[in-house]
Amino acid sequence: MKQQETIDYLLKVVWQNVSNTYNQIASGFGITQAIGYMLINIDQDGTAVSQLAGLLGVKATSLSRMLNNMEESGLIYRETSSGDKRSVKVYLTDFGKQKRHMAKDVVRSFNDYLNQNLTVQEKNNLINGLQKLNKLTLAYTVTTEKDEQKDK
Repeated sequence: MKQQETIDYLLKVVWQNVSNTYNQIASGFGITQAIGYMLINIDQDGTAVSQLAGLLGVKATSLSRMLNNMEESGLIYRETSSGDKRSVKVYLTDFGKQKRHMAKDVVRSFNDYLNQNLTVQEKNNLINGLQKLNKLTLAYTVTTEKDEQKDK
């Protein structure tokens, strides 16, 4: 099987194209795709830093750098919980809310475009296939020769 025919290769290429498109659009608003995604995922009542790390699938050091940049840009502010000094919530500033609104509009527009160009069946098949692929990926374990010899 050629690399270009593997599912993981196609997923990576498609996601890279989506990400690049979002980054091109986001740069016109003075942000990145990652910052736009972060803005969209910060709740009105604030979102815990630990929750953002899980949503974005990033390491704490990368998230910390990103939050510092967003804070310096005036998009967010952080507050430490009075009950637990280790718990920090992130909130949007008014400027951050404006940028979030722009990011949401871009996402809605792109999804409208996809919906106009995919049939309902194509969209449902894609969603179902990706959900199944995600479950299979999470359940996948590698079996090594060493493991096989233990089982004998």
